[in-house]
Amino acid sequence: MNAYTSMVAVGDSFTEGMSDFAPNGDPRGWADLVAARLAADTPGFRYANLAIRGKLVRQIVDEQVDPAAAMRPDLVTFAGGMNDVLRPGCDMAALTARVSYAARTLAAASGRLVLFRVIDPTRRMRGSSRLLPRINRLLRLVDDLAAEHDAVVVDLFSSRVFDSPALWADDRIHLNAEGHRRVAEATLRALGFTPAFDWDTPLPADPAHWRDRAAADLQWARTHAGPWIGRRLTGRSSGDGRVPKRPHLEPFTP
Repeated sequence: MNAYTSMVAVGDSFTEGMSDFAPNGDPRGWADLVAARLAADTPGFRYANLAIRGKLVRQIVDEQVDPAAAMRPDLVTFAGGMNDVLRPGCDMAALTARVSYAARTLAAASGRLVLFRVIDPTRRMRGSSRLLPRINRLLRLVDDLAAEHDAVVVDLFSSRVFDSPALWADDRIHLNAEGHRRVAEATLRALGFTPAFDWDTPLPADPAHWRDRAAADLQWARTHAGPWIGRRLTGRSSGDGRVPKRPHLEPFTP
C-alpha cells in the first residue's frame, strides 16, 4: 500500500457527494471520506474535488480532466458515464472514446488511477433493465482500461447491498450518507487499506406495508421524478452554474 500525499477526484454527483454535508456546508461524499482517511495517515495531504453533479462524460473531459492531470496527484479517481447511459440518445462509441481519453490522460499524469464499476440500478429502479446492454459495455470498458493502465478498480456493480433503499437519498438517484460511507470503504479496501468494517454487509429488508410504499412512490414522482424529467426535456442540468467545491490541490480540511 502506498502513502498517498495528494488526491484529485473527477466526475459527477456520485463523486461530488450529495445528501450529506460537511461542517462548512459543502456536499460531502465518498471521495471526501477517502481523503479524510488518507489525510489522517499523511501529514500535509492535499486534496481537490473537481466533480460537479449532472455532468456528462463530454463535460467531465472538457472541464475536469486536463486540470486534474495538471495537478499531477499521487492518486486520481474517475467515475462517470451513468448520466450518459440514462439518456435515450446515448452514443456509446463517443462515450467509449471520451472515457478512454480520460483514463489515458489521468493515468499518465498520476501515480495511481482509480476507476469504478458502476452500481447496478436494474433491481432498484423500475424500467432500468433496458439500460443493461449499455451498462455492461461500460463495465467491459472499465475492465479493459484498468488492465491497460494498471488502474485500481472498485467493483460496486457486483454488490447487492446497494439494492437497499436505506443507502439512497429521498430522490432515489443519489447515495445518502451511509451509501457514501460504504463506497468510501470499498475504495479504501481496493487501495489496500486495512478494513474498518464490512461495506458489503446486507441491510434488513424494508418492512413497509405496500400502501405506505405506494404513497412514497407517489410523493417521489411529484417531488423528484417530475423535475428530473423536466430538466431532461429542456436540456437543463442540476449542475448548471455550479463550480467545483475544491478546485485546487490544497491541504485537506474536513
